[in-house]
Parts: sequence; structure tokens; C-alpha cells
Amino acid sequence: MTARAPSLPDSVEVRESVIHGRGVFARRVIPEGTPIFEYVGERISKSESLRRCEANNAYIFHLDDEFDLDGNVEWNPARLVNHSCAPNCEAAWEEGRILIRALRVIRTGEELTFNYGYDLMDYREHPCRCGTPGCVGFIVAEEFFPALRQAHPAGEPPARPVA
Repeated sequence: MTARAPSLPDSVEVRESVIHGRGVFARRVIPEGTPIFEYVGERISKSESLRRCEANNAYIFHLDDEFDLDGNVEWNPARLVNHSCAPNCEAAWEEGRILIRALRVIRTGEELTFNYGYDLMDYREHPCRCGTPGCVGFIVAEEFFPALRQAHPAGEPPARPVA
């Protein structure tokens, strides 16, 4: 099943990002707790999800034990929200939908980010470029930050790709 999204909300715009490629930016102040838009796409089986992940599709969200959501569609502007180790948004499951919601007040011009929540498997293949003071150097869930900080103590930065 594929769900079409409404157009980009007028509270945000898409433009070039210093984190990665394009990003989504606030056009005005967004209050804490505000649902900004829905992460939408094609509902796919776990086997199809695995196939697409193996083909380097980075836009897949876990839905449940049977299905995932492939957000790699042009009409899903939420796919352009970049990862951060200190995010200002979260991807929240609400009533069968994935909503991108503000975790705090987001200032005009600020890039919207959320933590992608990756596990430690092959973490070195997913370098983080968020640039926040607490960045752990890799795109992983916050619960894995202590393990990465232990593996990469201060003064020994994690391996980063050459830009």
C-alpha cells in the first residue's frame, strides 16, 4: 500500500545541507511538540525491505513484525530530514503513522534533524556529519553513545570519511 503525502508544509523548506546533501529547514519558529509532517511511502514486506536495504536504500522505517515503510519516494519530503546526535525532532509512531515532531523549539532557519536510531552492526559504514559538540562520529541510536565513546576516547576521533 502506498500513501501519498500532502505538499511540503509551509513551515519548512528544502535546501542544501552542510550535514548531507539536501535537508529540511524551518521557515519560522516551530514550537516544541509540533507535528511537522508525516514520514510516508510504500508499505513493504520484511523480505522486500531486506532486499531494498541490501541495495543501499537508507529510507526504510520499521513498522511492525510483518511490514516496513519505504520512504524513498519523491513525494516524501520527510526523507530529507538528516540525522543528528543532538536532534531537534523525533520520528514518533502515532495511530499507525510516523510523524516528525519537534522535540524542542526550532528556530527560523534551523535544520530539522532526528536520530536515525541505527544499531551497532556495521556502524563504521554510517559516519555522522552532524557536527554537534556531542557527536559520536557515527549514525547510531543514543543508547549506543556510551559504547562508542568508550571505543573512541577523547583525543581519538572516530574514523571519518574524506569529504
